[in-house]
Amino acid sequence: MAQQENQLDRDRICCSICLDPLKDPVALSCGHNYCMNCIKNHWDTEDGKMVYSCPLCRETFAPRPKLMKNTMLEDLVEEVKKTGLQAAPADHCYAGAEDVACDVCTVRKLKALKSCLVCLASYCEEHLQPHYQSPPLKKHNLLDPSKKLKENICPCHDEVMKMFCRTDQQCICYLCSVEQHKGHDIVSAAAERTHRQKELGLIVKEIQQGLVDRDVDVMVLEQQVRAVNRSADKAVKDNEKIINEVMHLLQKISSDVKLQIRSQQKTELSRVRDLQEKLWQEITELKRREDELKQLSLTQDHNQFLFNYHSLSALSPSTHSSSINVCPPRYFEDMTAAVSEFMGQLQDVLTETWNHNSPTENQVDVFLSQPEPKTRAEFLRYSQEITLDPNTANTYLLLYGGNRKVKVMKEEQSYSSRPDRFTDVCQVLSRESLTGRCYWEVEWRVSVGVAVTYKNISRTGDSDECVFGLSDKSWVFYCLHDRCYLAHNRISTKVSDNLSSRVGMYLDHSAGILSFYSVSDTMTLLHRVQTTFTQPLYAGVRLYYYYPGITAKFCELK
Repeated sequence: MAQQENQLDRDRICCSICLDPLKDPVALSCGHNYCMNCIKNHWDTEDGKMVYSCPLCRETFAPRPKLMKNTMLEDLVEEVKKTGLQAAPADHCYAGAEDVACDVCTVRKLKALKSCLVCLASYCEEHLQPHYQSPPLKKHNLLDPSKKLKENICPCHDEVMKMFCRTDQQCICYLCSVEQHKGHDIVSAAAERTHRQKELGLIVKEIQQGLVDRDVDVMVLEQQVRAVNRSADKAVKDNEKIINEVMHLLQKISSDVKLQIRSQQKTELSRVRDLQEKLWQEITELKRREDELKQLSLTQDHNQFLFNYHSLSALSPSTHSSSINVCPPRYFEDMTAAVSEFMGQLQDVLTETWNHNSPTENQVDVFLSQPEPKTRAEFLRYSQEITLDPNTANTYLLLYGGNRKVKVMKEEQSYSSRPDRFTDVCQVLSRESLTGRCYWEVEWRVSVGVAVTYKNISRTGDSDECVFGLSDKSWVFYCLHDRCYLAHNRISTKVSDNLSSRVGMYLDHSAGILSFYSVSDTMTLLHRVQTTFTQPLYAGVRLYYYYPGITAKFCELK
């Protein structure tokens, strides 16, 4: 009982900010008491707003109230201290560097229990109570503590971004919807989240189906391995028995047949195992994507969900067949039949028959990919929508037309400073990553370079590591003095000059193919790169400072 009374006394005469007994106590007009220094420090953080609030009940005051020490309360605190009241226990959960700290605590920050998407602040258990008790605050949207609340603030209007512009695919505030985005297709962030959540569910189901398909393919290949082994072993045994019957004349043939069968067995097993390895790699990648998308679907913050949606939700077209077509491994049986039929015709006839049934003419018909498209209609089956990322654009580049068009300007644009922006080279990257099979088209001029690059290309300065085509991280197609070149890792290769005003780019990521086409009535191949891509790629454009007004456009394909 005495302990409960002591705890009650401590709750009454302790500061709600520092959680210690009141020092130089002051009382606000709303009836709540604080240490004079604690409430001063709290209001100092609100000076820019010209309105001051009570940390507990959120009642506002304007102008800033003058604080007078409450001597009666101070005497009461001293009296209670004499009865044995101690400072707040030392085992409070204070916030560390990796924790989200309470925004109300001033002297010693406690760990936040919840973050509020309306207040854009985080609260410890003590300071969270008004959100559970005050009817207006009960309507606020609480979520697990987050360090990214400030990203919900519109950089232009300093308002909470509760809207989503489907036209420009970005989160906006109410003022943006009536100014910069007026006339656009705008919905609430919650409504867009609901829509994208449904899409996410479909993508997860597609991945799960892909995993099932690949499991079936793996089983087919395992059966093929067993069939090849059984057939090869039987062929060796039967041929040894037959050839041993013709005495010494066929001893050499027996040895040759055995070696060739084993060689063919090794070749076929190697081919099948290579295909197995590719399937396991695809399974691993799909499982990783499934985990990422499931984690994204659990994100409580709508804006964070939408920020990360584009980089995770795009499911690359599959490069594998839904089934593995195999021909029965009849080449070993054919060999045995041939040897049995012509055993009496000695070495010449047997050798001729063996050459007729050479391994190069009997191969396991296993395929996981399809040939490169030929017509524009076939290319459009793999069309990829490309939009440019304004966070990567050099400050002399203007993005417009739904971020599909880019133009060189005479004066710098008012972009914010970001680590992923090209600082000294007039370049910009796409929002979308490119894997699997992709096709896109760019309307361009001779002073423009179209490129693909890894995301980790350098952005600061104008060194070779930053410029498309001057490192091993990017490939760029460009024209100079009416001649066209493909540049990669500082090596420029002259390519076909048969150009139109539109260039098509085809990527088969898993096959390591990057092709450039001149698009007109027909598709004319300009150059093809055959390599191994180790990371997802991003489309890019390079323009030049000394050609103001030059534009490039990523075409909308239908």
